[in-house]
Amino acid sequence: MKITKKTKISEVINETPAAIEILFEAGLTCVGCPMAQQETLEEGCLAHGMGENEIENLIKRLNK
Repeated sequence: MKITKKTKISEVINETPAAIEILFEAGLTCVGCPMAQQETLEEGCLAHGMGENEIENLIKRLNK
């Protein structure tokens, strides 16, 4: 699965369970949050105050 900014958080979690630790390390503790079902990775990151560079770095980590 190729993760992009438009990938829903729930898809990341369901398809790549190992990503949960990376999301937590990045400050996205919304794994169990109802918004994770609807929000894209970009929307979640922006809601947590992350900038564009931080989002891009997170996506790179998730795709390794």
